[in-house]
Amino acid sequence: MRATAIAALFLSISSYASQPQLEQTKASLTSSKVALGQALFSDQNLSLNRTMSCATCHNPDHGFIDNRYNVTDGAVSVGQDGHSLGDRNAPTVTYAKFTPAFYERNGFFFGGQFFDGRAADLVEQAKGPFLDGSEMQMPNAKAVVERVMENDEYVQAFKNIYGDKILNDSNKAFTAVADAIAQFEKSDSISPFDSKFDKGLLNEQERRGLKLFKGKAMCIKCHAVQSSRPLFTNFGYRNIGVPANTKVRQLNGKGIDNGLFKNPSVTDVRKKGKFRISGLRNIAVTAPYMHNGVFKELKTVVHFYNTRDVEGAINPETNMPWRAPEVTTEIITGNMGDLGLSDAEEDDIVAFLRTLTDSKYSHLD
Repeated sequence: MRATAIAALFLSISSYASQPQLEQTKASLTSSKVALGQALFSDQNLSLNRTMSCATCHNPDHGFIDNRYNVTDGAVSVGQDGHSLGDRNAPTVTYAKFTPAFYERNGFFFGGQFFDGRAADLVEQAKGPFLDGSEMQMPNAKAVVERVMENDEYVQAFKNIYGDKILNDSNKAFTAVADAIAQFEKSDSISPFDSKFDKGLLNEQERRGLKLFKGKAMCIKCHAVQSSRPLFTNFGYRNIGVPANTKVRQLNGKGIDNGLFKNPSVTDVRKKGKFRISGLRNIAVTAPYMHNGVFKELKTVVHFYNTRDVEGAINPETNMPWRAPEVTTEIITGNMGDLGLSDAEEDDIVAFLRTLTDSKYSHLD
């Protein structure tokens, strides 16, 4: 654990110990959960070989993404054993708290955590990596709880926050572990809304980019600007024709990623290849892009949206034509593929997207 997280945890515990008879306010309880969750988030002891934490793939100093170099050029993450590879890019944790629980409306799906929405909320999402065979690789919930119980400060904190008997039931204790991590991920420091965009400091090029974003480029059809603090997503699912990351496929041996169709709640084969529309907060500092990390540069992403369907269009990262989509089911058209944007207009949109970076990450751009 990081020293700051340990210090916060000690403060949390001492505040309970010094006021044992006082009713805990909601604010103080939440603060204590956040401190505990922050410590757990950075604790490598909670992986099988004690080599990986949540922060390994979601580095708080790098926009909560996996900034480690690996054989996939960072497209997907390497597991705690040093060689297992995932199949999807590790998304940022920032602003994830605003994603609604997974739901269906009129045949369309929205929300949920992970790119396929299979976790309804952040608590369920936090459980996943601990038990995933390509990530932290713990065998079961009981094993995770046993690692937690090795730490006396954790034990006391869990009892103070969740009750004296919380660690007696492995399943309830595991949910409490995930809940504490989720509370940390929900803290205001992770979603501060303090970007250049939020401060209204756009220059002329960035304003042109915003106008294009809302107009000619039609980005708002999916990346909605629906409030004074927009998240730049409608939380829906689309297949935009992203090509397979062949390098990742060759290295991890996994088959086609059918996206939303891999969600146990979804049985409609027409949903194959659809992925949740990501928010664009911190997009400039959270490369590589797309669910499989197939694009390295933000300009490439904008150029893909602009020219995917244009005959002879070139991927600037490969100097080859855009490869065929990995999944061809219900690929979105009309709102993308042949937008007629000039190179300068693409640059304007990229300039606007860079204004969505939180202040603490502006040095990364």
